[in-house]
Amino acid sequence: MSDWNQQIIDEFRANGGDVRTNGFGRGLVLLHHRGARTGTERVSPVAGIRVDEDTWLAAASKGGAPDNPAWFHNLLAHPDVEIETPDDGTVPVRATQLVGAERDAAWARFTERSEGFRSYEQRTTRTIPVLQLTRRQA
Repeated sequence: MSDWNQQIIDEFRANGGDVRTNGFGRGLVLLHHRGARTGTERVSPVAGIRVDEDTWLAAASKGGAPDNPAWFHNLLAHPDVEIETPDDGTVPVRATQLVGAERDAAWARFTERSEGFRSYEQRTTRTIPVLQLTRRQA
């Protein structure tokens, strides 16, 4: 894990999910996932948009890079994961990749939220995947 990710994780946990670095505020979740090939447990800070009490969205933007982040592939291989949220603590969720109009509507929520997401879309030729994270029974 990069030192930057660890710094964000530490700040998230120390401040109840409020991350001032880069102005993230309360807009992140910590995604607990397992490596698709290795099974190694990992934690990644990702932008999360809460849709309702049981649903969050996560965009696999990777800052507009030409490839998807590793955590995206991990979620496809192992969709039952946990997230740490600013308001609910640790929540077991199931990740589902959104497609078509559902993906487009979800992606629009990210681009409305931040100029950064609009610039990521302009930097890459790939369609940035969006995942729905739905609360499941532990």
